[in-house]
Parts: sequence; structure tokens; C-alpha cells
Amino acid sequence: MLDATSSYKPRIDAPPVDDRTGHRTVPQTPLRSATRYGTRPTMKDVAARAGVGLKTVSRVVNGEPGVTPETERRVQEAIDALGFRRNDSARVLRKGRTASIGLVLEDLADPFYGPLSRSVEEVARAHGALLINGSSAEDPEREQELVLALCARRVDGLVVIPAGDDHRYLEPELKAGVATVFVDRPAGHIDADVVLSDNFGGARDGVAHLIAHGHRRIGFIGDMPRIHTAAERLRGYRAAMEDAGIPVAGSWMSLGVTDPERVRRAAEEMLTGPDPVTAIFAGNNRVTVTVIRVLAEQARRVALVGFDDIELADLLQPGVTVVAQDASDIGRTAADRLFRQLDGTLVTPERIELPTRLITRGSGEIPPAD
Repeated sequence: MLDATSSYKPRIDAPPVDDRTGHRTVPQTPLRSATRYGTRPTMKDVAARAGVGLKTVSRVVNGEPGVTPETERRVQEAIDALGFRRNDSARVLRKGRTASIGLVLEDLADPFYGPLSRSVEEVARAHGALLINGSSAEDPEREQELVLALCARRVDGLVVIPAGDDHRYLEPELKAGVATVFVDRPAGHIDADVVLSDNFGGARDGVAHLIAHGHRRIGFIGDMPRIHTAAERLRGYRAAMEDAGIPVAGSWMSLGVTDPERVRRAAEEMLTGPDPVTAIFAGNNRVTVTVIRVLAEQARRVALVGFDDIELADLLQPGVTVVAQDASDIGRTAADRLFRQLDGTLVTPERIELPTRLITRGSGEIPPAD
């Protein structure tokens, strides 16, 4: 027991506890002298440590001749000891370029954008450029904020999957020479390159496939109607039904947000009642996943074709028939056009529609139950 005369003193090196989180903060023994964060060693620091002039350091850093092996060794040792890195941004700015491009996506978590983003990055890397990306979360204001923030950081070009339908805010940047390509959806109220899939033709082919397998009551569940891809896919659905002489009931179509609750409700309503659908065309990959779950709970077999491929679609029973886009090709085509703009070989904006392909796996070939 301790009393007032005890010689006990609290340990001053005991790890403090954060009262808010309960996390312990354990102090680390420094392995080197303290470094102030946000400061980086400069060529001047390297020169001082190596005992040489700035011009000598510059020659070593840039691989220029005129430095003896012994001096080069001392400079390199100083570089390694200090952790010096060449300031490439200053070098490229002198050339009028930042060697960086921006990519604004709808949703970084969407599987469609993974291969698209990777292709853009590969093309950028081949041109010695860095890719900076961000997500608009399908919010037009957030899209504009991101785009203008990237422009403020002087990116050389932009690849944009637009959330909004008015891009006149970009006109000053385009006039200033910022190369821009829109992807998946066209720009609104400005002339700009756009690379997208044949959404209309792909949807028409997918619905025609269901009709060819005997279906007449076909439901369509899509994204919000203001989105270009959703509107085009709905148009393709209507065209296929009209080509086959099939009148479309209003209850067979549902557009809105693609959260699982809304899609589930739409699918269940189409599958019940006096005149239920025998097949569903899902307007995108997120809709398809929810519809698969709903159909798994149904006593009768219902055909399904989805726009966009989904992971493990071929392993389900039955496999999921889809209208597939080549996201990698879309990203690569867009990035190629962007760098052709930067090289001065493209002047007139163009609209490029890439073909889709129907992949049959079983779900779209189920015949009507009645």
C-alpha cells in the first residue's frame, strides 16, 4: 500500500491513453534525428553534405557528363543518406506540362470502372504521365468540384464520366488548353470528345434475344432516367418490343436509383399480379445482382438478361446471360484520344460508340413458363 511518505513516482514513460478512443499511443525510439514533416532535402542540402557545388549535384541527378567517378560516388552517398528525390514537377512545368491527367469516375466501388481506370492509367504511364482520380458519387456538384480542383492543380488533361448534364463550367479550361474526353455519357452543352458503348443497340439485342426465346411479357429495370446510359437502354428495350409488335405495359418498366431495396421492390411487383412478366432485362450490373437474388426466391423460373457483365456470372446456375461492354477498351480509347489531343493531332471533337456483345450462359435462354 502507498502512503503520503512513499517514494513511488508515476512512470513518465507509460504509454498515454486517448480518453476518446481507448487506443494506447506507444512512443517509438527514434532511429535518426528528428525530421520536421513537410520539409524535403534539396539539392543545396546534398551539395553541402557532399562538399560540392549545386551544378555538380544537378549533373549527377540528371545523368549529365562532366563529373568524376569519385565525386559522383560522394554525391550519390549524400543523396541516399538524405533521401533526396528530384523535383520532377518543377522540371515538367518548365516545359509547360505537369505530366499528369485527371480521371473523374462515377463510383470507385463499381466493378465496371476498375478495368476502365486501369486502361487509362496504362496509357498515361506509357506517355510518362501520372493519373489522379476521384469519384463524383453521381453528384453533379461534386463532379464540378473535382474537375475544377484538378484543373487548379494544372493537370494536362481530363477523362470524365459525367454526373451532370451541363458542362459549360469547363469552357474556360478548354480554351486554356486542357484536353478533355468524356466517357460513358456525352458532355452537356459543350463540344467535346466522347467514348461510349452502343447502349441502345446492346439493349435492343438483349431484349430481342428474350423475344426470340418466346417471351412477350418482359420487364425493364434501369437506373435514373436523367442518366444517358439508362435512357438509351430503355430506348433499346422499347425498340425491340416495337420491332416485335409487342405493346409495353407501364407496369413492366421501372427506372430509379439502383439501391437493392428499390430494385427488389420493382422486380417483385413485376413478378406478381394477374399478368406477371416472364423475363427481366436488367439495366446495369447493380440491378442484375439484386434481380438474381429476387429470382432465387421465386417458385417459377424467370429469364434474365443483364446489361454489363458481373463477376462469377458464369458460375451461377444457370449462368447469367449479359450484354457485355469492354470497359478496358473504352478506357484505352478515351486515353488514346486524350493524348492525341495533347500531341496536337486531334482538333474536331468526335463521338465514338464501341460495340457490345451478347454472352449467352443460360438465364436468357429460359423459355416462358406459360
